[in-house]
Amino acid sequence: MTVPHGSAVSTSPLINPDKDRRLYKRVALSLVGRVLDEDGSDHEMTTIDISCSGAMIRSDFRPAAGAQVVCYFNELGRVTATVIRATPTGFAAHFRIVQHKREKLADRLTWLLNKDRLDLTDDRSGARASGGGPALLTLDDGCEIKCRVLDISLTGASFEAERATPMVGDMVFAGNVHGEVVRVTGKVFAIRYLRQ
Repeated sequence: MTVPHGSAVSTSPLINPDKDRRLYKRVALSLVGRVLDEDGSDHEMTTIDISCSGAMIRSDFRPAAGAQVVCYFNELGRVTATVIRATPTGFAAHFRIVQHKREKLADRLTWLLNKDRLDLTDDRSGARASGGGPALLTLDDGCEIKCRVLDISLTGASFEAERATPMVGDMVFAGNVHGEVVRVTGKVFAIRYLRQ
């Protein structure tokens, strides 16, 4: 572009450089978990703030911008992410999730923010029977989750994962059973059955 003599190049008047241009508001919420790097190694992490589109993460692990990572939040489950930038205390990440999962994540974050203040408890319908034994669940993307059945009811079931947990909102398949992940706490997660 040619700039006329004597003119100064300026930023567009439509963009305020001091304005936070994130689509989703971040909230201060400390969630612990682990982050899996591109080499398959995992590292401890804690969120500084988080939204349904990304998080500022405190960790000794400092991946470079553009790195692809998988975050396992104890209260949320598994989220794939792209590193936006490294910081002196960790890194900022952008979540790569589809819209319906983003909405589920927003609901879960709202619940986590308000559960203590409003004395909320998880709403579970249906009497549950204790389970037991191994299970293999498959996500929509083909990833398999090895786990153990904890309990089963007419409306859903809960599991304890060996390693990776799914994310709230993920669709899972176990044989001919189709369900949606509705709750994740550490390695334990619950699904509600979906009618087919």
